[in-house]
Amino acid sequence: MFIQIVTLIGALGMFLYGMNLMSSGLQKTAGNRMRNLLASMTSNPFKRIMTGVGITGVIQSSSATTVMVVGFVNAGLLTLAQAIGVIMGANIGTTVTAWLVSWLGFKMDISVLAVPLMAVGFLLSIAKREKYRNLSEFVIGFSMLFLGLALMKDSVPDLSQMPEVLSFITKWTGYGFGSVIIFLVFGTLLTLVLQSSSATMALTLIMLSMGWLPFEMAAAMVLGENIGTTITANIAAAVGNTNARRAALAHTLFNVFGVIWALILFRPFLMFIGWIITLMGYCNPMDTVNTTEITSNSADSTAALYGISMLHTMFNMINTCILVWFTDYIVKAVTFIIKSKPKKEEDSYKLKFIDAGPVGNAELAIGQAKSEIVHFAHILRNGLGYVRQAVYAKDDEEFEFYRKKLVKYEEIADRVEFEIATFLNSIPKESISDDTMKQIRSMYKIINELESLGDSGETISRILSRRNTHGKNFCEKSVKKIDIMIGLVDKAYGVMIDNLSLKHNDMPDISRAIDCEVEINNMRNNLREEEILKIEGGDANYQGSVYYIDIISEIERMGDYIINVSEALKR
Repeated sequence: MFIQIVTLIGALGMFLYGMNLMSSGLQKTAGNRMRNLLASMTSNPFKRIMTGVGITGVIQSSSATTVMVVGFVNAGLLTLAQAIGVIMGANIGTTVTAWLVSWLGFKMDISVLAVPLMAVGFLLSIAKREKYRNLSEFVIGFSMLFLGLALMKDSVPDLSQMPEVLSFITKWTGYGFGSVIIFLVFGTLLTLVLQSSSATMALTLIMLSMGWLPFEMAAAMVLGENIGTTITANIAAAVGNTNARRAALAHTLFNVFGVIWALILFRPFLMFIGWIITLMGYCNPMDTVNTTEITSNSADSTAALYGISMLHTMFNMINTCILVWFTDYIVKAVTFIIKSKPKKEEDSYKLKFIDAGPVGNAELAIGQAKSEIVHFAHILRNGLGYVRQAVYAKDDEEFEFYRKKLVKYEEIADRVEFEIATFLNSIPKESISDDTMKQIRSMYKIINELESLGDSGETISRILSRRNTHGKNFCEKSVKKIDIMIGLVDKAYGVMIDNLSLKHNDMPDISRAIDCEVEINNMRNNLREEEILKIEGGDANYQGSVYYIDIISEIERMGDYIINVSEALKR
């Protein structure tokens, strides 16, 4: 008995690892396409749902899809209403796993093919093309998943040899509707522990096929699994922003509502499922009086397995068809429950799209980091406005105010660069594609250039401070010329931010960025030559001219950092 239990636990671990490996391989293969698909969501509810169905059907994990959606909401790439639609679709997509297990795991001995498939996976893993290496993870994961499922089936005790197991389960099944609640809670807790509704579903199907559970109790476990699976998204959202937490809560409300109506209509719902199964040419799983009938009759076993898979599918489809019309009300409900915190001035300087905590999805993390970098660029562009104000300051008190602002922005730039770099460092490099790795390297360079822009603002404030200490001032014409040059840098900022905001596959407009850089360089050269001529002609104070030239040189250097960002995007 002990060996069987240990084998069952090991087989479950193999099943879970295989599913994670399969999902990881597919996410790396189609990571960019999934991000672009989610990011291009329209207001059409049908498209949102089908996107959730499609992505979850491919990567075989509603938890991965939901975590991805929560991250996109956190990154501002999806609205709350769009995210809810995708989550509804993800719940339907996850039912594909139950059907795969029912069809392949019980009707066919897929484990016979598992080892040869691993050989295929190994050959793919040593291929030169990254696409094939990523595909190898899927093939090996697929093999391990069904090998683990076969081992789980073999390690479950035979009731004919160990009837005490059935007597233990029978104690739980003898409380009428109370037993339904017991198995619902059991399914919820088991999913919380395993962190995978697919694994719990596989265990439920095994226990049903082996005669451990009657059909009604297995159905109750499936309902519980739909509640337990929401915990993954809530964990991911715990460190996210307000809208991310709202999206995770919407997932919970969606499934809890479904479980409530399914419990209220439990018997009619099961009869409806039984009617569908009979239309498919199988016996009604509700007609089996006890668990031993399932194991003694292969037709009853098939009907019961298909019945549970159909229940899982119909539960999510009916729930979606009902609640898709109430998406706006769900948004209002979660917004009411999770209220926005009052915004403070310093909040605009903080990270907006990424937070502390584990990275839920490596490919998704790139989208979050990209949004944060765009936000970083906007912060620094605001700092450029303080440079202009510091140049125009009329007295020491006004200048000191803007000098402190520029010092603060330099500190903000240092902190934001460090936090984005820390986030990028936390992305598990083994689970990302080569293309994504290139993006990460590009991001490191970009945030370094952006941080230098913050340094330049603070450098200009120090030059102005030294000028004031020596009692020097710029004439009105010089101030206006500096202002024009700042305007050119602001224009370059706009082009840079446009390039940073492009989708992954879109190429940055380098020509516009270069034009801005040329304008800034020409302006710097003209102003410097003009000032040198003034010094030589005795029409300017040498010390004041030095400060003036230093400022326009530093402003030109800001243009260099800006063009470097657009260049880095080309990779």
